[in-house]
Amino acid sequence: MNQTVAVFQAPQPRIRQVPVDRPWTWLAAGWRDLLAAPGPSLACGLVPVVAGWCAITLLAWFDLPYLVLPLGAGFFFMGPFIAVGLYEISRRREAGLIVNGEIWLAWRRNPDQIALMGVLLLLFHLAWMRTSQLLFALFDWRTQSWDRFADVVWLSSRSLPFLVVGVACGAALAAASFVLGAFAIPYLLDRRNANLFEAIATSVTAVRRNPRPMLLWAGLIVLLVGLGMVPGLLGLAVVVPVMGHATWHAYRDIVISPDDAGPCVGLPLGARHWRGAPPAELI
Repeated sequence: MNQTVAVFQAPQPRIRQVPVDRPWTWLAAGWRDLLAAPGPSLACGLVPVVAGWCAITLLAWFDLPYLVLPLGAGFFFMGPFIAVGLYEISRRREAGLIVNGEIWLAWRRNPDQIALMGVLLLLFHLAWMRTSQLLFALFDWRTQSWDRFADVVWLSSRSLPFLVVGVACGAALAAASFVLGAFAIPYLLDRRNANLFEAIATSVTAVRRNPRPMLLWAGLIVLLVGLGMVPGLLGLAVVVPVMGHATWHAYRDIVISPDDAGPCVGLPLGARHWRGAPPAELI
């Protein structure tokens, strides 16, 4: 007698297509979560600020100014992992649970798989750092002092090819990281029995089925995080919570669990119940 087993333990989610302007709705929902739980949200937002200050201090101590830019850009790779606590705040608010100190232990809902996803994102970050070091070595800019570094990078005759190559390499790595990790960690947090392969497959499918809204979403992340870095990284204390909460709502808007009806087009986030046949946007 033949026996069959499922490839994955749980029924698989479905992916919904959303309008191109949907990211603005996610941002609004993220802002509401920040206002509803300002203390925990801002505390999570201060983590990358303090980490950034510590990193810059170490680079100054070891006289490595050329690593400031790639290290700052590396935030885009590790951002989804940093925002685990923010996802948990939004998850708890959605479920009607109390937002308390347990948000700092949110990773325990699926510790092994969330850790593996964090390692994967870290590998992207390390690849970017190594690529940056090679580029600076190629253009012989690693020995510049702090007072001349900005002028050499931005105003030198060699700055244009350097910036073109650097942006192209960074964009390629960032795009791959975004596609793989856009919704992977929210998925692992939401589905405690899920594994890394399910999470990555879900994230890739979500991005592939929604290319235009996800392109807008990626652009908004780069723009807002970049603006948050300008005032001595302090803006990240607000930008990171808003983006983290918004990412959770983006995940819940696009990824529909088999046992959880998803929102219909035109309904506000949180209206997650439909009757009868699933919406036509589901695949």
